[in-house]
Amino acid sequence: MSDTPVNEEEAVSFEKKLENSKALLNKLIDPEITLSDSVEVYKAGMKELSEAQKLLEEAKLEFEELNK
Repeated sequence: MSDTPVNEEEAVSFEKKLENSKALLNKLIDPEITLSDSVEVYKAGMKELSEAQKLLEEAKLEFEELNK
């Protein structure tokens, strides 16, 4: 368990972003989705994944600092 609530919030945000990305992927594989909608869903998914990647990198840096 973390001593700082910020880290817990980041972890929840990371998990939520992955969950959102999976939901968006499910929308993309729907054969009924229009091209226009698929582009918007793709953009939203890439944004979620990019933000999740940033959170992951921040966590990695924090772990590296702790191991010094």
